[in-house]
Amino acid sequence: MTDPLNNIPAKIDPAMLALMKGAFGKDGLPMPFTKEIFLIDSHVAGTTHRDLAEVEPGLSTGDLLCFKRDPENQHDKLAIRIYDEKGNELGFVPREKNEILARLMDAGKLIVGKLEAKEWRGSWLKIKIRVYMKEL
Repeated sequence: MTDPLNNIPAKIDPAMLALMKGAFGKDGLPMPFTKEIFLIDSHVAGTTHRDLAEVEPGLSTGDLLCFKRDPENQHDKLAIRIYDEKGNELGFVPREKNEILARLMDAGKLIVGKLEAKEWRGSWLKIKIRVYMKEL
């Protein structure tokens, strides 16, 4: 993850990543049965404003995408940033699709994405995703 203010790579908590993947519960014990609930299909907004040329080769169909609320965002109080597992910021959940997801996240629900497809459109990368809620 990159700190948007300082452009410093941010760290993704390995325990949170394992939890998102359904491997371990909050107590650290293995969780063999987590329920993944499909919510929406979407694209990643804002990729036209990012240089993803170095990131794109590392993105594969099925990759887990991490979501992080950005309530301090001056353009959208319901903003949700999207990162790959390595912490690279890819963009945002589109504004027209973020309200319910933001409310679920604010209520403590774990919302994740999976990369469905990627395609270069000239100088920008179009990324299609599926969004899920992980029920523990």
